[in-house]
Amino acid sequence: MTTILLWSTAFTLIAIGAVGILFPLLPGATFLFVGMWLAAWLENYQRIGVGTVWWLFALMLLSFAADWLAGALGAKKAGASKAAIIGATLGSVFGVLLGFWGLLVFPFVGAVIGELMTHGDQLKAHQVGFATWLGVMFGLVTKIALAFAMLGIFAFAWFL
Repeated sequence: MTTILLWSTAFTLIAIGAVGILFPLLPGATFLFVGMWLAAWLENYQRIGVGTVWWLFALMLLSFAADWLAGALGAKKAGASKAAIIGATLGSVFGVLLGFWGLLVFPFVGAVIGELMTHGDQLKAHQVGFATWLGVMFGLVTKIALAFAMLGIFAFAWFL
């Protein structure tokens, strides 16, 4: 009975993680990793070896980096001021709390406000905001790609 419960937990965590990649309130990569680690542990690392688990862990960490830093790096690439980069980062953090639409809008808003506070140039502020938004989108796409990589590595190791 305990084994069934543990396997159910592992696959439920993986399913929640897959959904969580698209919904910022759920730490999707963390759920994926914990579910995959639990499945590996339940098999005594016979199908999914320790080395594979470490690779999955590294991909999870990369997913965090993509999620949190992409907007700020997009702003920096556009020549944003420090205040705009801080605004984009704070906007990303605040946006995560408000769900998918918050994550799309608030990094832009934070970067625009930060740039306006520093230079007052609306055109530059909107350019920085757009670059931030592109960075966030790149981060989301990267996060999805990393989740698929995690699922692919897990499936490959499991079935071969």
